[in-house]
Amino acid sequence: MKIWFITGASRGFGALITTRALAQGDAVVATARNPKVITERFGEHPNLLPVALDVTVDSQATAAVKAGIERFGRIDILLNNAGFGLMGAVEEATVAEIEAVYRTNVFGLLNVTRAVLPSMRRARSGRILNISSIGGYRGAAGFGVYSSTKFAVEGLSEALHDELAPLGIHVTVVEPGYFRTDFLDSSSLSVSGNIIGDYAETVGKVRTIAAGLSHKQPGDPQKLAEALIAFTDAPNPPVRLPLGSDTVAAIEKKHAQDAAILSEWRIVSGSTDFAADG
Repeated sequence: MKIWFITGASRGFGALITTRALAQGDAVVATARNPKVITERFGEHPNLLPVALDVTVDSQATAAVKAGIERFGRIDILLNNAGFGLMGAVEEATVAEIEAVYRTNVFGLLNVTRAVLPSMRRARSGRILNISSIGGYRGAAGFGVYSSTKFAVEGLSEALHDELAPLGIHVTVVEPGYFRTDFLDSSSLSVSGNIIGDYAETVGKVRTIAAGLSHKQPGDPQKLAEALIAFTDAPNPPVRLPLGSDTVAAIEKKHAQDAAILSEWRIVSGSTDFAADG
């Protein structure tokens, strides 16, 4: 039996993975700002511990992890799933909007990860799955601030992967594309109220496309949940796991673009080194 600690477990990917983990006999410390929502969704279950957690509050992260370990003895898998999006041009986003998305997507993930790591280090075992996004691999108009938070998650995950591998702890950053969840709804996506007309042809078009795409995304969230449940048994998990054909296409396109940049600018890139001795 594996012991999961899942943030944002009341809906979306977090809820789907919680359901599957319980169904296969695992235990779940399922967290949400309001744990009553967890109980209402999943009912009473001997392997389920609903815990109140606002990931932006460091003391709550520490308390939630302590409660989970007291109940189940350990934490085998941390799924950092809590997060939300922000749509708007970089210039349109207010300081308050930017700080809010960073508090949850970056600092919240750090709070929970730092709270879980001492027990995993003692056990010399554990897995950490950090939910990023297609936007964590390539930025796009309309999602600049959101993407920057996921770029941060990618960098943190890569560093954690190298730091923790010698201690028997595997870290993977998960990169979903557009999946048919409520991510594009107001419950998960904030839209900057400040609109600048000069961005009508870029960000304005993204707003229109996003509105039409909601609940028509190509990715099947049930299949993502199944894939992640199975992934936790992989003996040598990779540092990143792209999920969705759109993510694969985006990564391949960016690789091709970067290769073209290196080809065109290689001489300039190398010209900044000290001259070779001798």
